[in-house]
Amino acid sequence: MDKVLEIAARILMSHIYIISGWSKLSNFSGTSGYFAHLGLPMPAVVTPLVILIELGGGLALLLGFKTRWVAAMLALFSVATAVVAHTNFADPNQMNNFMKNLAMAGGYLLFVKYGAGAPSMDNAAARKRSSFRDL
Repeated sequence: MDKVLEIAARILMSHIYIISGWSKLSNFSGTSGYFAHLGLPMPAVVTPLVILIELGGGLALLLGFKTRWVAAMLALFSVATAVVAHTNFADPNQMNNFMKNLAMAGGYLLFVKYGAGAPSMDNAAARKRSSFRDL
């Protein structure tokens, strides 16, 4: 049962950024325009970095690859996104998005503490290193 929960947690915590990153990649110019509207500096530079964090980080978390590091990055990114894009608290949707991002950051921090779990690339690599030490 633990393995199923660990996989489910990674799927549920990664899918939002995989979908969001893919959407931004598919509409690169629209995303850059939105970032410019938010007042972000150098939106043409920020856009590929955000896509890399969202799509790359989401896929890495899904696979359990460098999970602690990726989860820390996604936690920081979630908080930064909340602060940069969701602080119009007069709009209930923005308040919900702000709180959602903070909740997501909390979930990512659990991956920082506990790692990806048994069924992951991290765990497979650790087992492989361990078997080489036994030789």
